Amino acid sequence: MRTFTKPRIVVSKCLEFEACRYDGAKIKSNAVSQLFDNAELIPVCPEVEIGLPTPRESIRIVESNGEERLVLPSEKKDLTNQMNQFSDLFLSELSEVDGFILKGRSPSCGIFDTKVYAGIEKSPVVKKSAGLFAKKVSEHFPDSVIEDDGRLRNFSIREHFLTSVFTLSEFRDIKKSKSLEALNHFHARNKYLFLSYHPGLLKEMGKSIANHDGKKVEEIYFYYERTLLNMMKKKPKFTSHINVCQHILSFFKKELTPLEKEHFITLLDQYKDKRIPLSSITSLLKSWVLRFDQAYLFNQTYFEPYPESLVEITDSGKGRSY
Repeated sequence: MRTFTKPRIVVSKCLEFEACRYDGAKIKSNAVSQLFDNAELIPVCPEVEIGLPTPRESIRIVESNGEERLVLPSEKKDLTNQMNQFSDLFLSELSEVDGFILKGRSPSCGIFDTKVYAGIEKSPVVKKSAGLFAKKVSEHFPDSVIEDDGRLRNFSIREHFLTSVFTLSEFRDIKKSKSLEALNHFHARNKYLFLSYHPGLLKEMGKSIANHDGKKVEEIYFYYERTLLNMMKKKPKFTSHINVCQHILSFFKKELTPLEKEHFITLLDQYKDKRIPLSSITSLLKSWVLRFDQAYLFNQTYFEPYPESLVEITDSGKGRSY
């Protein structure tokens, strides 16, 4: 069984940690609760941190002269500077963060779906945007993996998030060694995983490790990390996963029975129709890797990019795109 480096993930504190939502509630989130034993979670509630009580009057984002301001309507109080100052301080003191799980629709933590109003009093919604804390997260960690609790109910988005944070966490651990050999092993173990994300970037990363230009180790790691972060920004297309799975199948295609091949094709069709998660296919492929003793494939992270205990096939059917 594969061992994993625990990723460091910043989480909105109202998600499973504390009853600090504006209405005094603690919100259930399977995506967060399942990470308790598998990740280092850093809870934060920006609204409480700037001195707001729990429960509290709701705050909102108001568009004023083309600028988004965070206000407390009941007191006609502008909280923008307080929120920005806290966010800058908190985020500047963070190091080695692999991802963020924030509360959707929140005026502080919403990553894309926070309502922006025309005014402080009763007024229409003019657009949707990100909360002030979430905007600062994107400024301080532009390449980080950021998701909200709602989108993580979708299993394909959840798979991408978990794959990303556990891959980045392992790389962060490898980077400390400053070893080209360790980086090469990391790259080799992730070959098929990276192939599913972006074949072109996979080749670029391989060339950087080959180091034909004689660069320093620090330069190689820097370029590799930038490329890795770029690669992880978007989840792979289902067609890419299908191509990778078919490629892996070719290693033992001659040994399989017609019924086994037919079953595999059926699984690919079910995955294509979003009826099963990718892990249902990779688990079968891994069983064949063991059965036919394919040592080259045995250690590929593609078969287990994150702990099996986090695999969950439930799907809200929502959140497939912004």
